[in-house]
Amino acid sequence: MKLRRLSRRESLRMNLTPLIDMVFLLLVFFLMTTTFNRQSQLEINLPEATTEQKATSNALIRIMVDRQGQYAVNDSPPLIDNRLTTLVQVLTQMKAQQSAEATVMISADGDAPHQAVIRAMEAAQEVGLFKLTFEAQNSAP
Repeated sequence: MKLRRLSRRESLRMNLTPLIDMVFLLLVFFLMTTTFNRQSQLEINLPEATTEQKATSNALIRIMVDRQGQYAVNDSPPLIDNRLTTLVQVLTQMKAQQSAEATVMISADGDAPHQAVIRAMEAAQEVGLFKLTFEAQNSAP
């Protein structure tokens, strides 16, 4: 029985194909089992107003939003309901009384629901009032 000897030309080589297959298999496994957290809320820090800026337009429509999300327009009594259609009707009347370039100032309570503020913005957009400002409280020096 003659044993074959390794010549210098033949060297021992490690087959990397199974190793690469395992690495890709593990990679696919970890990608499939990982849970990705979705941001459910925007993380924003709202700035405080450091200087007071007055609206320069003479035509100003002021929408006030209280803690319960009720609206009052231009220091009038609160509206009957909080629906978008009611607010749109009132803003349409105010726009007809004032110029087409009226500015809408939204004065919302700090504890007012965000949806109420968004509804006020949507109502202004629906009427065609695109100049919006927000009233902010000055920070203490």
